[in-house]
Amino acid sequence: MKIGMILDAPYPIDPRVTNEANALINSGNEVFLFCLSFDKKFKKTEVVNSINVVRFYCSRVTYKLSALAYTFPFYKWIMSKKIKKFIKESKIETLHIHDIQIASSAFFANMSFNLNITLDLHENRPEIMKSYKHVNSFLGKLLIYPSKWKKAEERYCKSSNSVVVVTDLAKRELVERIKINKDKVLVFSNSVSKSFYSDFKLNYKIIKRYSDSFVLLYLGNTSKRRGLLTVLKSVPEIVKTIKNFKLVIVGKSSFDKELIKSAYKYNISKYVDFEGWKSEDLFPSYIKAAGIGVSPLLSNLHHDTTYANKLFQYMSLGCPIICSDVKAQKTLLRTYNVGLLFRAEDSSDFTEKLFKLYLNSSLRNQLSKNCIDAIQNHLNNDIISKDLVKYYE
Repeated sequence: MKIGMILDAPYPIDPRVTNEANALINSGNEVFLFCLSFDKKFKKTEVVNSINVVRFYCSRVTYKLSALAYTFPFYKWIMSKKIKKFIKESKIETLHIHDIQIASSAFFANMSFNLNITLDLHENRPEIMKSYKHVNSFLGKLLIYPSKWKKAEERYCKSSNSVVVVTDLAKRELVERIKINKDKVLVFSNSVSKSFYSDFKLNYKIIKRYSDSFVLLYLGNTSKRRGLLTVLKSVPEIVKTIKNFKLVIVGKSSFDKELIKSAYKYNISKYVDFEGWKSEDLFPSYIKAAGIGVSPLLSNLHHDTTYANKLFQYMSLGCPIICSDVKAQKTLLRTYNVGLLFRAEDSSDFTEKLFKLYLNSSLRNQLSKNCIDAIQNHLNNDIISKDLVKYYE
């Protein structure tokens, strides 16, 4: 079957897209990926990760209109023309739409083809939008309405042939809110492929740089809702006991300026490395250099029902985790015993749990073994993709 995936972003950057596509390709399907390029010079077609990637140019001005996707129809009109061309030229037989932002464009384009549609919700976008900086700006409050995005999400979930979500908690919330058949909703967690933890090359410069440090690692987006301020507040107390402590942050966002200011304010700059975005093939090196991985998410409806990719990346290489006690993370850690929980936004409780792990190497070793077991026997992409593959079959 020729499956047409629709992604309104450049590729390759999204491990969820790659993991889903590879699972479907390995089961005998062809996957064609519609994606964007913000640069005028680009490869229109190429095979990446066994995926037939088909790129379309999109100016950054046009892309910014996506924030108004459910206020004005401009973005829908522009993108639907590109999607129509993609469907026709690639001879697509069924559509798989990645997230709600481009859903209106894809549904509009599909009116000319009437293909089956799978809507893949990477996150609870209507909820998380409420914390976006541009949504809370003066113009954002005038023009962007999360309530309209929520209504659109409900409408397209009902219209789709199937819906994919990230956790069982997200499925339960969606089914109860929208009143759709639970059998229509599939769960595909943000896990890792086997190649991530079995086919990697270490960067020994990174390993050597942190060989004398006790590293607490954070991977991913650094926006305010990710909770890094909680961690930074705890560092002055941590370094009184752990003299060689180092917080390594691999990722970035527009909130970085505030994080850097906070590190300066607490006089802890020498204990914090802001590495910025790095290629995913360097992640294993950072994880191997770390003693503990952290995911300090703030509590909200979105975080309660989703998993961050970093959790599975840490676990796959045997790195114990400290997580805030948002519902999804709490369920994961308690099910597989792979780390410790702290109360969200409570830096004192975070510090206490960090010391508990630091001072107990046997506990860290046991949690490390549990991490590897959880990924290899329960949570790798080959295992969690079975329902999605079965649906397409």
